[in-house]
Parts: sequence; structure tokens; C-alpha cells
Amino acid sequence: MNRVKDLYAAIEAAPEGPSTLAAFDLDGTLIAGYSASVVYRDRLRRFDISVAELLRTTGAAIDTQFRGADVGRLMEIAVTGLTGRNEDELQEWSQRLFRQELASAIYPEVRRLLAAHRRAGHRIVMATSATPYQAQYIADDLGIDDVLCSRPEVVDGLLTGKLTGPALWGAEKAKAVREFADRTGTPLSEAFAYSNGIEDVPLLDSVGRPVALNPDRRLAGLARTEGWLSVNLPRPERGATPVATARTGAALSALMATTALGAAAGVLTGSRRTAANLVGTFGPDLALTICGVDVRITGEDNAWAHRPAVFMFNHQSSLDLLLVGKVVKRDATGVAKKEAAHDPRFAAVGTLLDVAYVDRANSAQARAALAPAVDKLKGGTSIAIAPEGTRSPTPRLGRFKKGGFHLAMQAQVPIVPIVIHNAGDLMWRNSFVAHPGVVYVDVLDPIDTKDWEVADLDEHIADVRGRFLDVLATGPVKV
Repeated sequence: MNRVKDLYAAIEAAPEGPSTLAAFDLDGTLIAGYSASVVYRDRLRRFDISVAELLRTTGAAIDTQFRGADVGRLMEIAVTGLTGRNEDELQEWSQRLFRQELASAIYPEVRRLLAAHRRAGHRIVMATSATPYQAQYIADDLGIDDVLCSRPEVVDGLLTGKLTGPALWGAEKAKAVREFADRTGTPLSEAFAYSNGIEDVPLLDSVGRPVALNPDRRLAGLARTEGWLSVNLPRPERGATPVATARTGAALSALMATTALGAAAGVLTGSRRTAANLVGTFGPDLALTICGVDVRITGEDNAWAHRPAVFMFNHQSSLDLLLVGKVVKRDATGVAKKEAAHDPRFAAVGTLLDVAYVDRANSAQARAALAPAVDKLKGGTSIAIAPEGTRSPTPRLGRFKKGGFHLAMQAQVPIVPIVIHNAGDLMWRNSFVAHPGVVYVDVLDPIDTKDWEVADLDEHIADVRGRFLDVLATGPVKV
């Protein structure tokens, strides 16, 4: 079994530019598990599948899994079961499934693997037997523009119960990738192909750089025989293990103890800022260490180049608050959603730091809550804010809101972007448990706002968001 670093070395050794193709299978390759299983479980929960369809599906699945039958029959049953469905409703359904289940199934290392191909300028395509309703939101989230998949026929916005062509399985997938390569001028002799299953041997055998990624037993054996790269990625860590739970509990206790000591120091000195600075300086480092989270920061000097400042960070999980605290440390407060004021993990620290709580559903209240922040900035206290306004289900960046940008303009202080790469891998969205590991953080150059005008604000926001996107797309600098 080859190591992951051998794969990255192969990507670096390949020709740079869009003439090198990287084709990725979906199920079991980009995500752990199978998207079809998620679809059927959801339909079963909603009593949206007949007994007859369930029996036909079960029989076809057994034939595919144990008798090596083509997946075409299984796809035919699945698409027939959607006859007459409105495509817009299916798009909404697929978005919900992505946010609730499929997003958490993406292998964390896959994002770094895609980033390596992007740094090399390679053309990336997803090739899967799944339908667009399973594949498209995953592709969008991973930044894969081209998707080859099994497409249901749609007439007047309704599914007819047929496919527009053969299911992209086995030789048909290899054919689709070959035709795509011909259209885009990307010779297969220089191409990468990634798959986990023996059914994709025709695809893997057709390219110059085949990779058995998370291979099943049969493909792993063939990869050894053929001398193909074979790599198993760590599975997404989403559950609450006993050790991780205990460490997280100990970290929260330590943070609360630090907050209490800080508050006591504030009472003795008569200075709330002293109390807040003690907590900010020691609390995040202590909590992260107990959790086993190693933080690798690039550009840390940018956090101190100009104070006060508005620190903007992309928001993936509750772990972000500790990471931003580790970067900013002192003479700072933050802006948070009003629900955080009642979160026992955050409330005490938020009170000590005099955090501004905003109601995201009430624009007038949000503006009123932010108004004192301008005075804090002018008084020398920096502000940390997540311009997305809420946690995203994956590291993909959401739309930026304007509040933090108005703050920086009114106070005439710089904006310092803090790009957090993979906090969600260690502490998933809405999880209460952090897992040990390494998180990478890039602190970008301060952005001067003194000459900004309100009329140009949308352009400035797009520029700042673009800087986040560029750094997230190319991945972290490993330090």
C-alpha cells in the first residue's frame, strides 16, 4: 500500500496545466459510503417507496454486489421510481440530503488532493454512475466544474422515468471519460483516474496514472499486481469517541477555569480589559492543547501589523472560536449570533469579552448591536467576525454579509482575513466534540479600508471574499 505522500509526489511530477486530466469516481472514492444508500434511506423514512420497488431494488442490488451484474438494471429501477417527479423539487431534495448527510461523508483528505491538482493547473472531472441529484451538490462543494453522470430524462420539468443514455458504469464510464478527454484536449496517456471499485478497471486501465483510492479488496489486489498507486484515506471522523469526549470536556473545564481566574484578576485590578486579555492569551492555547489540536499558523505577523483591526474568518465549527482566539490573543472582542449567548461553552467567555450578539433574522437589531463596535475599534479594541454569518456545512465558503465591512470603514481600520482550512475535519458542524489533529490557518495581509466608499462596497466585499477563495482552493501552506 503506497503512502499518501507518494500520490502527492506523482501529482507534482505530472505535467502542469489543463492538458493533464484528473478524473474522480464519486461513491467510495470522494465520499465514504454510497450516495444511493442515503437516497433510499431517506425515501424509506418518508414512506416514499413502494413495496414492489423496494423488492426490485433489493434483488438488483444483490445481483450487482454478489453476481457482478451491471448497475444498469439498478439505475433503471431507481429512475423509474422517480417518474413524474418535478425536477425543481428533486433539486431541493438533493440539496437537503447533501447538507444533512452527504457533506459529512466527504473524505477530508480529498479537499487537499483536489487542491494539489489545482495548484498544478490540472483539469478535474467527476465521473460517476450516480444521478445529478446525488452528485451535483458534492461537485459544487468540491469546486469540480465538470460532472459526467447518469442523467434522467426530463420533459417539461418532469422526469420521464428513463435515462438520456446508458448508466455510466464500467466500460460506459471509461467511454464517457475518453470522449471528455477528446473534447478538452487532455490525452489519457497523461491523465489521472481515481476509483475505489473493481468495476472501474476499464477507466483505470485507460489512463497513464491510475490510482486505486480507498480500494475494495479486489481492486487493491489488482493494483498490487499492476503496480498502480493504491491509497487509503482516513475516514471522516464525525462521531463522539470516549477519548475525544473526555478531552473536550477537560478543555472546556480548563477554559472555564481560565475565565474565572481572568474575572478575578479583573476585579482586583478594576480592569475588564486585563481580565479579557488574560483569558484570550492563555485560554485558547490551553483548551486546544488539551483537545490535542495542533495549530499551524502561516502569516502570524499579519495579526500584529496593525491594531486595532477587524479580523474576518471563515466559519466551519465551534473550534473556530479557539483558533481565532489563538491568533488574535488580546485587546479584542467579537460578534456572534444571539443563540451563542445561551451556549454554556461560550456564554461566560462572551460576557467577559463583551461580545456583541446579533439576531440574524432581524436586520435592524443586528445594526443596533454592531453600532457600539465602532466605538470599541476607535478605542483600540479589535473585532473578530465571521462575514458568512453562520457556520457552513463544509469548508466551502458562503456569501459574505456587509456588517463587518461597514465596521472597518466607519472606524477606518484594516481588515485582516483569517483563513481556517480544516477545522471542520476535527470538529464537525454542530458537534460538541473535538478530535485530535492538525489545523492549518493562514493570516493574510491587512487590507486598508481608509479610502473605501460605500458606493464601492460590493466590489470590496467581492475582493476580500476572492482572497479567501484563492487560499482555500490552493490549500494550506504546510508549516
